[in-house]
Amino acid sequence: MRRLLLAALALVVLVGGAAAAYVLYKKHQSRNIHGSPSVEFVTTQTVPHRSPAELRRVPWPTYGRDDARQRVAEEIHLRPPFRKLWVAGGTSLLEFPPAVGYGRLYLSNNSGTLFALGARNGRRAWVFATHRCTAASPDVHASTVFASFMNRGSCNQTRSGLDGEVAALAVGTGRPRWIKKIGPTESSPLVALGRVYVGDWRGKVYALDKHTGRIRWSFQTGDKVKGGVALSGNRLFVGSYDGHVYALNARTGRLIWRTAAQPRLGSLGTFYSTPAVAYGRVYIGATDGKVYSFGATSGKLRWSQSTGGYVYGSPAVWRQRILIGSYSGTFYSLDAATGDVRWRFRANGPISGSATVLHGIVYFATLKRRTYALDARTGSLVWTFPDGKYSPVVSDGKRLYLVGYAKVYGLVPVRK
Repeated sequence: MRRLLLAALALVVLVGGAAAAYVLYKKHQSRNIHGSPSVEFVTTQTVPHRSPAELRRVPWPTYGRDDARQRVAEEIHLRPPFRKLWVAGGTSLLEFPPAVGYGRLYLSNNSGTLFALGARNGRRAWVFATHRCTAASPDVHASTVFASFMNRGSCNQTRSGLDGEVAALAVGTGRPRWIKKIGPTESSPLVALGRVYVGDWRGKVYALDKHTGRIRWSFQTGDKVKGGVALSGNRLFVGSYDGHVYALNARTGRLIWRTAAQPRLGSLGTFYSTPAVAYGRVYIGATDGKVYSFGATSGKLRWSQSTGGYVYGSPAVWRQRILIGSYSGTFYSLDAATGDVRWRFRANGPISGSATVLHGIVYFATLKRRTYALDARTGSLVWTFPDGKYSPVVSDGKRLYLVGYAKVYGLVPVRK
């Protein structure tokens, strides 16, 4: 009996030691990775912009403003404080910001109604009602609004047989040019290269013909694709709920590389965040609480930085800084090359949406319905507004459009 007890004790010690070693190994694997400023990092890269003529017609065409989703408009010189010019909206949640073009704002509420609002006065020009759940920004291109929608009725992701739509609507009237059924989609569409790029809950990424909606190619990931795609050159970048980021050929849909979040105890972190592309890197947040930087050419992990909470929002890229918020309630400025924290700001609640930078001021909102404006260089507080929840701010250079919980505000600077 004594021998059996000793053997059992030895086994317990061995198993305990193995478990402890496994935990330590996983913690080592999930550690923060410090990046290099000289490996797959190009400092000369400029922020991609559309032509001045395009931006006059459509000053904020898509989620993140440009194809690379960098979320920056340095040439827009509006600065706080602001005053209200008009207010529009109702009771339904506005989770994503509008696109702005042709003198109007185009945005969808959570219950599936897409509005066209006059930029000068906030009045409704037209309404397109789908009765489908919506959590995406439209894209405005060539006198057409491209919008994505989820399932009808309850926004339940577990029901079988669900479908979604991508719709192309005339900017002047809201009449459909075409509607394409795919899986439920909360992926903000991107229009480029004659295609409409979008993902869905079935795990697919699609390239739809922008004139007809016909599927030109599709690519299957391992789980839901909820964020939008980013484009740089001929490469698309997208995250999936399978814990991987993909680089695809934009013309053919061919896989170029696939890379993963860092291993950790439990399942991999998943990607809801829409990536941003800059300096030869791909930047994206994950539900494991980290912000990641991958080489755009190689797909290799270049750095990772913990934030203390889920990172659902998308990065803003400004002067070699990555500006992004965390569910921990902290907003971060990270070095784009190394991932080092340059400054942090403690907000009043969890940060789920994405930031925007206008003329050196970074704007973001919290789930406790407050919008903050910080000096992007220092993180010092410049201004706050008592509404906002997700991604609060876009602009056409004449007005600041701030998205609250269920209302949109047209704001102009206070004259000094």
